[in-house]
Amino acid sequence: MRKFDFFILTFILFVALLFRLYKINIPLTDLHSWRQADTAAVARNFVKSGFDLLRPRYDDLSNVQSGQNNPQGYRMVEFPIYNAIFACLYKIFPIVSLEMWGRLISVFFSLITIAILYYLLLKESNRLAAFTGSLTYSIMPFFVFFSRVILPESTALGFTMLSVFFLYLFLRKQYNNLPAGRQGITIHLLYILSLISFLLSLLIKPTIVFYGIPLFYLFYLKFKNKTLKNPLIYIFFLTALLPLVLWRIYIAKFPEGIPVNEWLLTSVNTGGRLQKIFFRPSFFRWIFFERINNLILGGYLTVFFIFGIIAKRKNFFLHSCLLSSIFYLLVFQGGNVQHEYYQTLILPCLAIFTALGINFVLESKKLISYSISIFFISVIFIFSWYFSYFKVRDYYQYNQELVQEAKILNNLTQPEDKIVTDQMGDTTLLYLADRRGAPAIFKEPIDLKNLGYKYLITSNDTQKKRMGSDYEIIFENDKFTLYAL
Repeated sequence: MRKFDFFILTFILFVALLFRLYKINIPLTDLHSWRQADTAAVARNFVKSGFDLLRPRYDDLSNVQSGQNNPQGYRMVEFPIYNAIFACLYKIFPIVSLEMWGRLISVFFSLITIAILYYLLLKESNRLAAFTGSLTYSIMPFFVFFSRVILPESTALGFTMLSVFFLYLFLRKQYNNLPAGRQGITIHLLYILSLISFLLSLLIKPTIVFYGIPLFYLFYLKFKNKTLKNPLIYIFFLTALLPLVLWRIYIAKFPEGIPVNEWLLTSVNTGGRLQKIFFRPSFFRWIFFERINNLILGGYLTVFFIFGIIAKRKNFFLHSCLLSSIFYLLVFQGGNVQHEYYQTLILPCLAIFTALGINFVLESKKLISYSISIFFISVIFIFSWYFSYFKVRDYYQYNQELVQEAKILNNLTQPEDKIVTDQMGDTTLLYLADRRGAPAIFKEPIDLKNLGYKYLITSNDTQKKRMGSDYEIIFENDKFTLYAL
């Protein structure tokens, strides 16, 4: 990389940061707030009760997510590295809210992803591809939103890209001018850094395992036919996978803290019940047309994405990234259709091949003149950004009434009181009120009382009739009623 590249990259990172600071301080009620609230609650409990990474806890004490009562509020999913990072920063620098720290950490790792995308495209293609690929990741609305949410995906992706970056450097023959001792230390250090980064990314988000495909291909580029005979490969992948395997074995002892997850492979929750979507036409329509084409790439950038796939390459390293994304989509079909944030892990691939497609068009001088190509590509990019933004802008909206409801609940109850809400499993209200309890009325009020729940809040008229006059009304307005159990 030359000084000019550092100037370009600095400009892109600055623009990316500005985009990601949009509404960075809004209450935690934006899109997928229930999942963000669960993640943030683990961090908040670290702040309150100490950093017990082996027993992460959140606000849901019910049986809603796992099917078993969870009185300790265990949250046994990903190893809570991401949660611990922003909880620690909040304890050290409380001038910024916990939620803002969570978002800023996601932003930070997304900037790492952008920088590495620039470098890889510069090396594998050219400066134009590096610029357009990193710019796509920096400003396209879907990329921006899911780079600043309180979810572990962005952090896991950042560590994954670091792993790819260090291994890419490890395999390059650019250390011949170093003394023999320093050359060996540099090469081994890059290998270790890549290994540690991949290990951490797997602990933060196990679905990162699909990025093992491009990592393996990088080994293949160096060792060719001797790849499977080289112990470095086995040490790399077995060492990276071992902590994840041990963590999964360990959390099996806490089944009450493990959400039901079998549906992530084959089904979606529609109308309150699971429906099979595995390799159904609806899966392909939702993922490839509604999400990737319309929502993420804004419709028109898909043309460049396709051009990028068919463009000739000197090797298949970038295509190995595409292959890993395809496998990920096809394995976790239910999760990818149900939740938009699942597509975060394929965003680098989409940015890479969109950039390669734009580069392909500009290099095909026989098709159209360069200046006209630049003009039409710019127009297409602007329209794509607008159409994506038209859909994504609603993701930033937050429910002001829910925020007010949470404030009232916080003022009228004590921190140790366990609360029942009628949010259909959504823990957002519990998180905003800084209370633990149940995010759904999963038992009769008398049974909830016997389980130690002290208050029930509902906006459902049917539920209010069921409560009748048997329970004292603590607060009531035209939106909701708070009962003492």
